[in-house]
Amino acid sequence: MKLRTIKRHLKEGIKNIFRNGWMTVASIGAVTTTLLLVGAFLALMLNLNHMAGGLEEDVQIEALIDLTTDEEQIKELGTSIKQMDGTESVVFASKDEQLNQLIEDMGEEGSTWQMFEQDNPLSHAYIVKAKDPNNTENVANQINKLDHIQEVNYGQDVIHRLFQFNEYARNIGLVLIAALVFTAIFLISNTIKLTIMARSREIGIMKLVGATNGFIRWPFFIEGMLHGVFGAIIPITVVLIGYYYLDNTLGDQITYSFVELLPFNPFAWQLSLIILLIGTFIGIWGSVMSVRKFLKV
Repeated sequence: MKLRTIKRHLKEGIKNIFRNGWMTVASIGAVTTTLLLVGAFLALMLNLNHMAGGLEEDVQIEALIDLTTDEEQIKELGTSIKQMDGTESVVFASKDEQLNQLIEDMGEEGSTWQMFEQDNPLSHAYIVKAKDPNNTENVANQINKLDHIQEVNYGQDVIHRLFQFNEYARNIGLVLIAALVFTAIFLISNTIKLTIMARSREIGIMKLVGATNGFIRWPFFIEGMLHGVFGAIIPITVVLIGYYYLDNTLGDQITYSFVELLPFNPFAWQLSLIILLIGTFIGIWGSVMSVRKFLKV
């Protein structure tokens, strides 16, 4: 495509925006509202996914060893666990180490357990992490079938609910975002559609003098793209300001280790780029849908 033709398409696309007046304002407003919601949902989803991923990475299996197991059998048991498919790390924890950890974790109440230092009732254990957190239950079941295993703990109920919640949250978020994007596409499509109908006579003349469909379509594509880009400006501004405030204000007030927001840089900038790309896609695709269906003069 020649440079002169590109300039002409850009000029016509920009002219169409001002020519349509309030329809353009309504279209850009619809994109702005949609992208504000999309940006909020994306920020929430990505942070929830980050927190859930952190929790999933912390999931580990505690395989308690029978008290009657000797040192040689304990070593063989550790070798068997390491050779299993799906295990990422296997760490031996003696009963003394576990008692000391228990005393430390319980704080002031941990002093009660100090009386057991001479006669430790705990069992030796292997702390196992699965390569894939979602495969934790399968690895735990394999370990439980081995000889000299007294009990296997990995927070079965909590882990199942965590993975289930993550799956539901991701699916619901994707459905909501998709619904919002298609709503915006529909609104922009209608705006471009009205533009084509209003200029049907002009388009007919252009086709009679030999203008191709591609030549006629390009200004509408550019118009739609500009709708999407302009509609993304306010959402990007709100995302940058809002997330900066949350990161600096709430970040210091959150006391739970697993509740950790993604850092402002580069997350907010990446999210802004995603919003801009979604806005551009919404505008172009809305134009494609309307032009393809109604440019039949």
